[in-house]
Amino acid sequence: MISILKTITTSLIPTKTSISKFKFKFMDSSFNATMGGSHQRLLSLAQHLRLYKPPPFPEDILEKSFEENGGKVVSQLGFPESATTIQNPDKFRPNKAAVLICLFEGDAGEFRVILTKRSSKLSTHSGEVALPGGKEEEGDKDDGDTAKREAREEIGLDPELVDVVTVLEPFLSKHLLRVVPVIGILHDKKAFKPVLNPAEVESLFDAPLEMFLKDENRSQEEREWMGEKYLIHFFDYDVEHKKYLIWGLTAGILIRAASIVYQRPPAFVEQNPKFKVPQAVSKDSSMT
Repeated sequence: MISILKTITTSLIPTKTSISKFKFKFMDSSFNATMGGSHQRLLSLAQHLRLYKPPPFPEDILEKSFEENGGKVVSQLGFPESATTIQNPDKFRPNKAAVLICLFEGDAGEFRVILTKRSSKLSTHSGEVALPGGKEEEGDKDDGDTAKREAREEIGLDPELVDVVTVLEPFLSKHLLRVVPVIGILHDKKAFKPVLNPAEVESLFDAPLEMFLKDENRSQEEREWMGEKYLIHFFDYDVEHKKYLIWGLTAGILIRAASIVYQRPPAFVEQNPKFKVPQAVSKDSSMT
């Protein structure tokens, strides 16, 4: 295994500079009562998210011949790519994947995100919570295309129902899979008729996006590598007498998405490590 960690711990939250370009009028769900209808609120969200520009990252990353979980995006560990130092970008060629952060408006006017629970029959990460998504395939035009295609395959979400409004900066998973979060708006939730792929998905649920900024029903685990400490966040969520645990890469992506949508940092310290990734990626490359 390639040793890649010379870490510098950092807390990565949106700065005043990064959020000043687009001030949202919906800092929290209390604004919903004044907007005059669900359709207008989602249009406003879409309009403002289109103004978001992620930190620059290379567009010409090529694939390397290693897989992670059959191309699916589930990991115990994952951090924004800006939290890493790529020693030799022209040789850093991880596989690329995309996940769909599909947002819609709940009955109380809050923004909610669609999540899946992986099949308990899977050999890896069975029963864990994940965003719909997976590895880029030939024929995908862009990251939005990848995310929507995977969502259709996993949960039967018609790509025509999803309005892709922006992408976030890539995250690097534990095994250096380069994951691009894609934010899409589901304007008509009632038109979505879920059809789950039983080989991949056990159940489907949704959660309020804002919960990933709150220090409620959250725990954390401190880990250390070469003297540097970092945190992994766990969110407990109960719905319809079912309990879900959202953590790792999925939790990290949703913390980032919620910070951008609601224009404020989380009420807790993220404490992301700053990894130095290897000059070249192989199937044995790992962050741990």
